[in-house]
Amino acid sequence: MTAPRFQFTLHATDGKARTGTIAMQRGEIRTPAFMPVGTAATVKAMKPKTVRSTGADIILGNTYHLMLRPGAERVARLGGLHHFMNWERPILTDSGGYQVMSLSDLRKLSEEGVEFRSHLDGSKHMLTPERSMEIQRLLGSDIVMAFDECPRADRPRDEIAESMELSMRWAKRSREGFDSGEDHAARAALFGIQQGALDEDLRRVSAQKLTDIGFDGYAVGGLAVGEGQEAMFGVLDYAPGQLPHDRPRYLMGVGKPDDLVGAVERGIDMFDCVLPTRSGRNGQAFTWDGPLNLRNARHAEDTGPLDERCTCPTCANYSRAYLHHLHKSGEILGAMLVTEHNLAFYQQLMQAMRAAIEEGRFAAFASDFRRDYCKA
Repeated sequence: MTAPRFQFTLHATDGKARTGTIAMQRGEIRTPAFMPVGTAATVKAMKPKTVRSTGADIILGNTYHLMLRPGAERVARLGGLHHFMNWERPILTDSGGYQVMSLSDLRKLSEEGVEFRSHLDGSKHMLTPERSMEIQRLLGSDIVMAFDECPRADRPRDEIAESMELSMRWAKRSREGFDSGEDHAARAALFGIQQGALDEDLRRVSAQKLTDIGFDGYAVGGLAVGEGQEAMFGVLDYAPGQLPHDRPRYLMGVGKPDDLVGAVERGIDMFDCVLPTRSGRNGQAFTWDGPLNLRNARHAEDTGPLDERCTCPTCANYSRAYLHHLHKSGEILGAMLVTEHNLAFYQQLMQAMRAAIEEGRFAAFASDFRRDYCKA
C-alpha cells in the first residue's frame, strides 16, 4: 500500500491538547512534534542518525540560508536535501521570509516580494512567493511553508494589518506556485501561516483567508519575536481555535520547554526552535528540574548525571563534572554531548505529553511539570 501524500489523524484530545499522527511518504510524524532545526543542512553538533535516535520524526531546513549557500540548484544537482545531508525522513523547510527580514539590513519590500543583500557577501537577491516555492521544491522539502512577512508586534495596528493582507496575497501566490510543481506537489504538503501579531480580529481575518485558499496545515506565525510568554499565550488562547480543527497547527520558532507545554495546552501540534542545540553548544542543559548552566563552578565535582530521569546516552555515561570540564575547556565533545541530551530531553517531553493526552491526564501532567521545571 502506497503511503499517503499527507494525512493527519487525531488520536485523542484532552481539553484543547491533541495527539495524532501525520502520515507522509517519507514516514510518520507523531504529534505534538518537536522539530530539531537543521538550518544549513545539519543539526549543529549532531549526526543525522543521532538526531533520529533521540526520537525526532522530522527536522527543519532553512530556505534563506540554503539558497545562499550552497544554493538550491546545487543541492538539487546533488540529489536533493535528504540525500545531501543523509536524512531520509520528512523535512520541513521554512519560506525564508523571516530571515530576509531579520538578517538583511539592506532589503526592499514590494508587492512582488523582497529584494535583499546577502548577509554573507552582500550579493543582491530577490525572494518572491514563486521563488520560495521553487527553492523548496529544488531542496525536495516534504512540508513547504508559504512565503510571508513577519512584522514586529509593536508596529502600529494599521501597519500590522497591511502586512497581514500582503502575507495573505503572498499565501495565494504560494499556493499557486506550489501547485505548479507537479511531481513535487504530488508528494509534498504546503502549510499556510497566520499573521496578525497580537490582534485577535486580524488573526481571525488571516485564518479565514488562509482557510479559503486551503492548506494541508496551518502555522501560527509572528510570535516568539520578543513579545514575551504571557503575550504569546494570550494569542494562543484563541488563535489555534481560529484554524481548521482537522489540520495540524504549527507554532513557529518556539521554544523553551515550558513554552511547549503551555502551547500544547492551547491546541498546538508542531514546534521548532534552535534553543536545545544553541544552548547545548553554550553549556546550558534542560532537565525536568529546570535548566542548568554547566559552566557554573558548583558542577566541577558533581559525579551525578545531568538529569536522573533522562534516558539519553549522555546522562547514562557522563557526569556533570566531566561536562563542566569540557565546556570550561572549550572542547567540541561538550557541545556534542549536551546537544544530544537537550534534543533527547525535548523528545522525551513530547512523548510524555502525547502519553498524558492519550490517558486523559494532561492537566495534571502540565501542573506537575511546571511545579518541577519552574520551581527556581
